[in-house]
Amino acid sequence: MMTPLVTERMPLRICSLLPSATEIVFALGLNDHLVGVTHECDFPPEASRLPVVTRSSLRHGTRDSLEIHHHISAALHTGSSIYTLDQELLERLDPDLILTQELCDVCAVSYGLVKQAAQRLEGKHRVLSLEPTTLSGILATIEHVGDVAGVLERAATVVSDLRLRIAAVSGRAAKATRCPRVFVMEWLDPPFTAGHWVPEMVRLAGGRDTLGREGRPSAQIPWSRIVEYDPEIVVLIPCGFTLEQTVEGVEKIHLPDEWRRLTSTREARVYAANGSAYFNRPGPRIVDGLEILAEILHPALFPPRWQGIGWQRVHE
Repeated sequence: MMTPLVTERMPLRICSLLPSATEIVFALGLNDHLVGVTHECDFPPEASRLPVVTRSSLRHGTRDSLEIHHHISAALHTGSSIYTLDQELLERLDPDLILTQELCDVCAVSYGLVKQAAQRLEGKHRVLSLEPTTLSGILATIEHVGDVAGVLERAATVVSDLRLRIAAVSGRAAKATRCPRVFVMEWLDPPFTAGHWVPEMVRLAGGRDTLGREGRPSAQIPWSRIVEYDPEIVVLIPCGFTLEQTVEGVEKIHLPDEWRRLTSTREARVYAANGSAYFNRPGPRIVDGLEILAEILHPALFPPRWQGIGWQRVHE
């Protein structure tokens, strides 16, 4: 157990540079300690009323997958960040604890930039990097934040509840008579496989996604491999896209002729889901994503509780 940062004399001040970390902070009941968030922190709604310390270089309203991909690729190629950090505001907020990550420069402000910013702050400031790549890693992250913030018992309760929900899904999914071939797309144009915890979620929900690799990053994949794999079910969860943006994005991309011959397309089993809320962020709502996958993969076993909210069918 770590020495918590909360003391009676000096309440903890937290700045979250990750939407998932913001959700963890709220889940742990630490929202009164949260003094700053990112421009993408939109859940729970109260988070959007806090001071925003980051900004994205993506043009407002940009939704075309290929355009976003080119913009990000160009920035990374030149060593530039697609995010900026408001150093002056960060200094005014004076956080004791800064929550960030090193996993992906596309998902948040780079760890190096955060470390540099923290070094310019006066006094002691801790930078905690959250690096989960699996479901168990996500749960451990929640406990880690709770430990550092002095609410480990509360974190244990949150994690215990999430474990029970995961077990309930996997236990019911194990009763399925079939394990369908699933392809989860984490980007639309060009297509990317799902990475890290998502292939594991597919497995627990009663499917198999052998194009994705458990615990490994998502990767660009040629259409020829998708066609060869011939998925029975396709789930679209482009990173950072809401359900509505995903549906709109599918209408904009160029799909190859082979798309119409895929089993998933012929059998009208292509689904859009809210990737931003339930799949891309390694926080408590990832278990909602697991329940969504279970509904999609095995509707006879799982009533459609999330349909229309977290997912919908496309290409009917």
